[in-house]
Order: sequence, then structure tokens, then C-alpha cells
Amino acid sequence: MDQLLDVKQADVTGDGIADSVYLYGRKPDPSSPFAEQITLVIQNGRTLQRTTVPLKNNAGYNARLFLGDFTKVSTPDILVSIDTGGSGGYGIFYLYSYQHHMLYEVLNSDSYNQLFTFLVYYQDYYKVSVQSPQLNVQFIIDISTKGYGYLLQYYDPNGKLKQAAQGEVLAIGGLFPIATGDKAGGYDLLAIQRIIGTTNADTLGYVENLLTWDGKQLVSSRISVAIEGTNLV
Repeated sequence: MDQLLDVKQADVTGDGIADSVYLYGRKPDPSSPFAEQITLVIQNGRTLQRTTVPLKNNAGYNARLFLGDFTKVSTPDILVSIDTGGSGGYGIFYLYSYQHHMLYEVLNSDSYNQLFTFLVYYQDYYKVSVQSPQLNVQFIIDISTKGYGYLLQYYDPNGKLKQAAQGEVLAIGGLFPIATGDKAGGYDLLAIQRIIGTTNADTLGYVENLLTWDGKQLVSSRISVAIEGTNLV
């Protein structure tokens, strides 16, 4: 039996009347945050007509809604977020918007992962390069503080690589609304992806990609790499 996972109210259709947005799913264990067959349902506040949107990736934890204007049309869009669980820390995301009284999908996590890809290479002298060919940008992470035992796996005593080694930028793990601060009350989206070394347990940092609406689509307006700090010497 379907259970209500989350509900939000706002005028998402743009007709001046508040609508109701629901997430339903089936929970094998009622005490667990895990649900399957998760479905988005939008009820028009004026006509009470319901629109059901099946999700391709429809199973996970803590399914939730956020309503905010990401497409700068002065009406809230619908962000669906689901955690996959597991050691990868991946997320499932869908963004929907009403344009000209029609609902369409602006972005999903699968399309994001295909659009934004990265290359991660170990380099001589305790450096790791994180590259985005699409965005024509490169970041260099200093791993010299990782410890002798770690560095010995990859480098000779002179700091030269023993052999080629690659890391990876994992699929999107977080997608967070960021208030733009403009008078219209719009939002951007901050996408987070974990950077790993040659094993999943070896976190080197995080790609932080700010997505902004350009009038037609969400584009990367600022991208950076965040690393954890170390103790002062």
C-alpha cells in the first residue's frame, strides 16, 4: 500500500492558486526511511485534477520535496531528492517545472552525471589532477600530507610516480538549493560529487558545481574543488 512520504504546497502551476505536491511510495518496513515505487503526484489547486509522475529511479531513503524557483519564471519548481544509501553516497534527483501550463523535466541525476564528467590523475610530486574537459578547467590537489605509508604505494623516494594511477569523481551525491539573494527569491543548485583515489574509501575532496538557469537550461556558473583541512604545523 502506498504511503505518503512528503507533501508541500505552493502555486507550482502559475495560476495564482496554491497546489499540493506529494511523494508516495511503498515501505517494506514502516519503521525504515527506505521506500520503493516512489511516485510524484501534483494536485492542481484550482481544478483538483491530479498529475502522476512515475520516477525512473524510484527506490531509496528519505525521499523528500523542495519547492523553489530555479528556472526564474516566478513560480516554484519541484525538486525531488532521494538518498540511495551505501558506501558510494549517491543521490537520485529530479527537477520539474511548469512552463506554459505544461510540466516538463528540467534535470535528473542521470542526465547530470552524463553531462558533467571528470578525469582524475595522480601526478609526480604528490599531486592529483582533477580535470573537466567539457568546462576546460583543471584543479590540482596536494596529497603530500596523506602520510608515508599512503604515498609509498604510488611514489618512489624522489616523489616520482612508480606507475600511472587514476582516481575518480563519483556520481552526484548532493543537490542543494542555494538562495540567489535577488528580489524574486530565486534559487540556484549546488551539486556535490566526491573525489576518490584508487579506492572508494580514499576521499581526496569534493567537486562543488553551482548550476544557474541561463534562460534555457541549467548551466555550470561556478565550479570548484573543496578539500579537507590539515592540522597547522
